[in-house]
Amino acid sequence: MAAYENITIEKGMYKPGGYGLTEALEKLDPSENYIGTPLEGLDAFERQLKRFDIRVSGPGSDRIEKFFQRAQSTALFPEYVSRAVHQGMTQADVIDDIVASKTQIEGMDYRSVASVPTDSDLEIRQTNENVTFPETNVVLQENLIHLRKRGRMLCASYEALRFQRLDLFTVMLKQIGAHISTQLLNDAITIITNGDGNGNAATTHTVATNGTLAYGDLVDLWSYISPYKLNTIIAPTTQIMKMLNMTEMKDSYAGHNFHATGKMITPLGAKLIHAPAMNSAKVIGLDKNYALELVQSGDVMTEYDKLIDRQLSRATISAIVGFTKIFTGASTILTVTTS
Repeated sequence: MAAYENITIEKGMYKPGGYGLTEALEKLDPSENYIGTPLEGLDAFERQLKRFDIRVSGPGSDRIEKFFQRAQSTALFPEYVSRAVHQGMTQADVIDDIVASKTQIEGMDYRSVASVPTDSDLEIRQTNENVTFPETNVVLQENLIHLRKRGRMLCASYEALRFQRLDLFTVMLKQIGAHISTQLLNDAITIITNGDGNGNAATTHTVATNGTLAYGDLVDLWSYISPYKLNTIIAPTTQIMKMLNMTEMKDSYAGHNFHATGKMITPLGAKLIHAPAMNSAKVIGLDKNYALELVQSGDVMTEYDKLIDRQLSRATISAIVGFTKIFTGASTILTVTTS
């Protein structure tokens, strides 16, 4: 009998702080032991799904009640929920496009480091013999970064869901993940705009164009963020529509790319991120490689006790996440006025 078939699974394998079942299973049943076998490519959790013959995707997916037919397979259900929600967050394809670094911590507070280079620090100068090199100072931030819990509540009875196919339920859970991702995007916009409490709010430039964003304004945005690279633009619906209607968007490679793939990119090469809840008069430009750090305490968290006990009604699914600015100059804001 294979090692993965001898593991005893119980709710105690879920750890506080959002660390899921897969981590515990991998310690007991490392995936590296399956290299060169028919099970290569499956992680420890997926091997448990195979063990209990639970199919979570495809037209032949099982019903939700399949998880609850055995005591040990019941303990797999919260991890399945967390994974599906995480897939939805990833497929939303927003957070990965705006953060330079991701940090996992334990707890709710975090103190980051920062470097605030001057114009002379950014210059590449010749250093003569017996002359010291220019310095880059990295300092500990004065104020802590406070993480927030963002999530949704799953409201359904086990009786209502037990006969539903897991493939369909996965789609619903992915939508919860997409909602969480949108909440995190709004948090990131707040940090870019106002700073993280360490006096590092983004510089704002006013564009007085009677409320009409012009291509020249995007060129100005490109120049404002220099020497960083303008590779991401975050904008609300109103400003996104104006950009997509620019002649340059219609006739350039950017327009052709949008028509072919649906992915929005400006003629300047910056990817457009749609933020419907954002202030309608603002446009954020940033260098995603240097602007933000995402700080997360654990992974996607589910109330595993409720899910294991079939108490799906009002079971929360959440993530504890915060953002901190790395280089203040790597993001800037255009405010489009009507006068």
